[in-house]
Amino acid sequence: MKLRMALMTVSLSLSAAFVLTLFCACTFAQTTGHEVPLRIAITFDDLPAQGSLPAGTTRIKIAFKILEVLHNAAVPPTYGFMNGLATERQPDDFAVLEAWRAAAQPLGNHSWSHMNLNSHSLDEFQSDVIQNEALLAQLMKKEDWHWFRFPFLAEGDTPAKRAGVRSFLSQRGYKIATVTMSFNDYLWTEPYARCKEKNDAKAITAMEESFLSAADESITYYRGLSHTLYGRDIPYVLLLHIGGFDAEMLPRLLQLYRDRGFQFVTLAEAEVDEFYRNSVDPHLPPAPDMLEAAMAERGLSLPARVSLAPLLDALCR
Repeated sequence: MKLRMALMTVSLSLSAAFVLTLFCACTFAQTTGHEVPLRIAITFDDLPAQGSLPAGTTRIKIAFKILEVLHNAAVPPTYGFMNGLATERQPDDFAVLEAWRAAAQPLGNHSWSHMNLNSHSLDEFQSDVIQNEALLAQLMKKEDWHWFRFPFLAEGDTPAKRAGVRSFLSQRGYKIATVTMSFNDYLWTEPYARCKEKNDAKAITAMEESFLSAADESITYYRGLSHTLYGRDIPYVLLLHIGGFDAEMLPRLLQLYRDRGFQFVTLAEAEVDEFYRNSVDPHLPPAPDMLEAAMAERGLSLPARVSLAPLLDALCR
C-alpha cells in the first residue's frame, strides 16, 4: 500500500523547474499575439512485440486495439518501427505487421535484432540494418520505408562510429526518425503484466494515474526545453511502444495531448522543421537531434526529473 501511494504521489508532483518552464512557454504564446498550434507526431517502436504479454491477450489483439484507437481518434499515418527478428522467433507475430499495413499504417527500420550500436561494431550494425530491409520492402511495397529509428536511441559511442553510421544511412536513402518527446512508456509494460496476472486492481489503477501524470509532466518538460532553446514550440515526435499497457492507455493518452492543445501530424510533417534538418538529411554533419543534446551543446542545465522506474519495478512482485 505504501509503495502504491508513493507511486501516485511522485508521479503527480511537478518540480519548481517544470512549473517555471511551463510559465515561460505560456508567456511566449501570449507575447506573440496569437496562439501557435502545438503539433506532435506519434510513433511506435519495437513492432511486432514489446515486453511481456498481459494475461488474457495476444500480440495481435494488442495491435488491433492500438490500430482501432488511432483510427477512431483520426490520427494521421503513424510509423511503426519494426525488428524482423521477432517474426523469426515467433512466426505468429508476423500477423501484427500485416495488420499494421492493412490499416494503412507505415513501417520503418528499427534494425533486425534491435541492436545497440554503442555496444557493437559499425559493420555488425550495418549488416543488422540491411537484414531488416527485405521484410520492410515486402510489407511496404512501393511506399516509403526509408525512415530509421536507432534502437535505444543509441547513435554511436565514438565520433567515428557516429559519422560512419550517418554516411551509411545516407547512402541507403534513410532519414533518421528523431525523438523529441518521451516519458519512458515501456517502464509500465512488465509491471502491468505482473499486476494483471495477480488481478491487482488497485495497483493497476495507480499505474494508470502515474502513466498519465508522467506523460503530462513530459509535455511541460519538453515544451520548456524547446522554449529555452528556440523561444517556440518545435513540432514534437513522441516515442511510444507496442506494449499491452500502451494499448489500454492509448485512448486516454491521446485525449491528454488533445486537451493540452496538440494537433496530430505525420512524422514527415513534424520533421520538416529546421530542428530536424540534420536528421532528415544524414549526409550533413552530426548535430543534436534531441532537445536534451541541444541543451548540452549550449552548456545549459536540464531541469531535474523524477524517475518512476524503481517504484514501477517493485510493483506486484
